[in-house]
Amino acid sequence: MPPRPEVAGGAAPTVRGAATKGHGAAPHSKVTKPVKGGWLRESVTVMVCALVLSILIKTFLAQAFYIPSGSMENTLAVGDRVMVNKLAPGPFDLDRGDIVVFVDPGGWLGDLPPDARPEWQQTMTEVLTFVGLLPQDAGHHLIKRLIGLPGDTVACCNDAGQLTVNGQAIEEPYLKPGTDPSDVEFKTTVDPDKIWVMGDNRSNSEDSRAHMGQPGGGMVPIKNVVGRAFVVLWPAERIKILNNPETTFANVPEPAL
Repeated sequence: MPPRPEVAGGAAPTVRGAATKGHGAAPHSKVTKPVKGGWLRESVTVMVCALVLSILIKTFLAQAFYIPSGSMENTLAVGDRVMVNKLAPGPFDLDRGDIVVFVDPGGWLGDLPPDARPEWQQTMTEVLTFVGLLPQDAGHHLIKRLIGLPGDTVACCNDAGQLTVNGQAIEEPYLKPGTDPSDVEFKTTVDPDKIWVMGDNRSNSEDSRAHMGQPGGGMVPIKNVVGRAFVVLWPAERIKILNNPETTFANVPEPAL
């Protein structure tokens, strides 16, 4: 029950529209009853706004992805959830050393196995993924490290067994321990508007090298890049920032025109 309004001087409170004895009508504070169902409308409004905000963030700014394979070990492990900055490429440029998520340019993943889950569960997963409450399953997406930009000549290996970019040998601290820069020799020049990508676990990564004989020469169109991974969100014990190893490519010269 709302508190009884007090009147200065200790006079008894009056009722709106009534009059005290011997006096004219005195105004009374109006008591507003709570609107029935108001809390429900407010809750629904908050939920709708949160969902709209989540969809906008997922569409234009950032999106979570699930890591299904060990091709990026030990940088990323199976089951990791990573957050991807969708402003790169876009307002922000891609750089050598970035970890990028991209859509299969064609033939890299083959046919996906059928989903054996009940239809209702598939639908629920799709809805929660769409609004950004669940990470995007791998599906037709892959995640690799960007090694070559348009115009770069990427080759392996030199006499010291190192990968070279535009003739400059690079040290790769992100490689899985005990893994060689490449178990196959190759040399390629990256086409305009495309990139060259490789996994950190080179002996267990179906990356650009494995698709050199296919249309596109193993290169990924920049338009297929969803964004740059910048943090591991889950599991809790693996939360970390995914920094670009800038010193690795610091001495790489610009490609010859």
